[in-house]
Amino acid sequence: MKYDVVLKNLLEFFQREKIDHAVIGAFALKAYGYLRATQDIDFAVPSEAQEKIIRHLEDIGYETIYRSRGFSNHWHALRGLGRIDFIYVEGETANQLFAESRPLLELEGYLLPVVKVEHLIALKVFAMKNDPERVFQEMADLQHLLRVPEIDLSEVRGYFERYGQQDKFKQLTGKGT
Repeated sequence: MKYDVVLKNLLEFFQREKIDHAVIGAFALKAYGYLRATQDIDFAVPSEAQEKIIRHLEDIGYETIYRSRGFSNHWHALRGLGRIDFIYVEGETANQLFAESRPLLELEGYLLPVVKVEHLIALKVFAMKNDPERVFQEMADLQHLLRVPEIDLSEVRGYFERYGQQDKFKQLTGKGT
């Protein structure tokens, strides 16, 4: 994937439209020291920006391959422009997620904001709950993320509880809820 081209298109658009954004997924894992192969880039963005984002991507040649209230996935047929995925967040969740994101990832000359580790864990726990086929990959990612220094384990435990995944928390940490 030509990340320099993809990021230039996206970041200029986000800046022009004043759209909050933060990296999630495999590139956020990279920011926290865990390398995992990926063929796409994932962003969290505010829900109210969904129409603008999709319109922009389609205007520059991306096909929307899936869209729901909370997610959209986009693919470009030109070699190297690849896939971009979005999670749309709203309300207090969005306010907190973007306020606590930090510029932690340098990619192709851009310094990108990344969600805090506890929020990345919450996204992964939510993904496991909603798609059981992702459990093995998410558990491997979570195992690494739970070792990040200064993690707020109490906050993390709350996300596992919220999404009914207490057994996974105990499996990963050896601690009950």
